[in-house]
Amino acid sequence: MNLNNQPTIDELAEMFAAQKDTLDDHILWIGKSGEVQLDCLAPHTEEAEFDRNNRELAARLKMYRRGQGYVGKKAAADRNFIEHVFDTLNNAWASFKDSSQVKVIDRYY
Repeated sequence: MNLNNQPTIDELAEMFAAQKDTLDDHILWIGKSGEVQLDCLAPHTEEAEFDRNNRELAARLKMYRRGQGYVGKKAAADRNFIEHVFDTLNNAWASFKDSSQVKVIDRYY
């Protein structure tokens, strides 16, 4: 899903549905090209470590901890939650896409 190409809520929901909440921590991030990724993280990975190791990172949300219900099929089916995430990604991207510093998005719009 790329934020520069008129993304849809359904694309975001599919991304969330493809993950398993019980297996790993996850991080939702935006690359410098506007591409949105939802990645699994190795156990005990810190957010700062993810930031340092990802050269394409433009922005990210706070980490979704394993077992909290923020990813997976149930999260994807929660239309209100997915709409908040979708709006947050789009609003954040519009405000900082030309910035050279990594933005940490710590609240939903």
